[in-house]
Amino acid sequence: MRTLAELSAALGLGPDEVHPAGRNIGKVSVSAVRTRLDRGRRGKLILVTGMTPTKHGEGKTVTTIGLADAFARIGRTAVPCLRQPSLGPVFGVKGGATGGGRSTVEPSDEINLGFTGDIYAVASAHNLLSALIDNHLFHGNALGIDPTRITWPRTLDMEDRALRHIVLGKGPDPRFVAHDGSFLITAASEVMVVLALARDYRDLKERLSRVLAAYTRTGGVVRAADLKAAGAMAALLRDALEPNLVQTSEGVPALIHTGPFGNLAHGTTSRLAIELALATADYAVVEAGFATELGAEKFVDIVTPLLGIDVDAAVIVVTQRSLRVQGGASDAASLHPDLAALERGLENLGQHLSNLTALGLAGTVALNRFPGDSPEEAARIREFCREREVEVIESRAFEAGGEGSVELARAVERVVALHRHSRPLYPAGTPIERQLETIATRLYGAGQVVESAEAIEDRTHLAEIGELAGPVCVAKTPLSLSDDPHVLNRPEGFTVTVHRWLRSAGAGFTVALLGTIETMPGLPTHPQAESIDLAEDGVVLGVH
Repeated sequence: MRTLAELSAALGLGPDEVHPAGRNIGKVSVSAVRTRLDRGRRGKLILVTGMTPTKHGEGKTVTTIGLADAFARIGRTAVPCLRQPSLGPVFGVKGGATGGGRSTVEPSDEINLGFTGDIYAVASAHNLLSALIDNHLFHGNALGIDPTRITWPRTLDMEDRALRHIVLGKGPDPRFVAHDGSFLITAASEVMVVLALARDYRDLKERLSRVLAAYTRTGGVVRAADLKAAGAMAALLRDALEPNLVQTSEGVPALIHTGPFGNLAHGTTSRLAIELALATADYAVVEAGFATELGAEKFVDIVTPLLGIDVDAAVIVVTQRSLRVQGGASDAASLHPDLAALERGLENLGQHLSNLTALGLAGTVALNRFPGDSPEEAARIREFCREREVEVIESRAFEAGGEGSVELARAVERVVALHRHSRPLYPAGTPIERQLETIATRLYGAGQVVESAEAIEDRTHLAEIGELAGPVCVAKTPLSLSDDPHVLNRPEGFTVTVHRWLRSAGAGFTVALLGTIETMPGLPTHPQAESIDLAEDGVVLGVH
């Protein structure tokens, strides 16, 4: 592994701009990012997205890392920009999020199991506000908070469905105020989103001040600023705002920062990490959460307007297994060749290719190779994409690292040379219900969007308090183009149902909760945690 000093020098950062935060891990100062941006250099922005995934994931992280390594092999500079793993998926179904095989970011165990403590800082800042709300109730409730209208939950970086609905404030002291409460996973916290979108310390504090915490008995708004919470929350997040510098297994500098979920939040690394990569390298390779209708849409409609730049090229990760699943193969059967199922599943890929076009993205298909993949099925995928004038490149990053992605890197450069750029799906100022209708009909294939009575009430109230500005952030299942995880392939003409509208005032967007999406996931029957262990020599085992 390269030393932290060597990694810093590779990005043109001085020793006073990066401080150690662990073994071969560094924190890059916020001022260093802003200084580099002021110099005016800007690399090309590459977005890595995917087709509808299986619950196992299709290898976007491996592809992102391998692509950055491949750029280095052909004489370019590139920085992969990834989210920090959440402990929920690490101990749940998906496992770690540092790549795999010969395409990883290091030190992988530290990154997967807590890293620099940024997620803990987010949880602390979030729960501080929760504690201040209940403390305010205990000490007389001068603001007149309605205990039945506290909108701020608590958070935990773990999948624990037992905490979805709780009762707080029960106790013998008459000053206790009992009320319903809940937990959400930290990656879905608005504080995580604020951290990811903040430009600097001032912006961080201003966004935290705007956070909606509760409503009063007369319908007034109570924000974090009203509870005098924003300053202390920002203080807890001071170091967490600094991007984390690590490296790939081939010694290429990598930035891993913040971890907003792609189905519950906007699903990409921090603004600061992306800006730093663009200011110091030829290519910033950014992974977006889940597929085109989630991560790519949110990146184009939420993130790029903040960055003030567009995406130069996209990579859409595809696997034969995911195509078989979309074509009706069972989870077990999808491991084996099934040309008929794959043929049916190509319709799903077709929708995602159309989505790239709708978002103005020129793309390349990275066919992520797995053991046992069928040459006949690979040929059919190439034929399908050739008919749509999209190049397919076999990605062998897992087995061959950067060497296995050189062809992909050259293909991405060909797309960049087309000088096509992403474009938002809807113009600024579009009402949120119209935004969602556009997203659902154009990217999901839906026929209509309906709102529950509770959602209509939410939207009406948010309009009354002036909190509907900005983009919509859709929270839905990643396992289907629809809002039903059991509906596969490319459904058409279905109805999307909004169950709630939630305002993330600090983030500056409104969340639409579709289907049965949960903000606190649950563990599976046999979670990954059962296979993780610590050896006598201190080596962590089983984190994949």
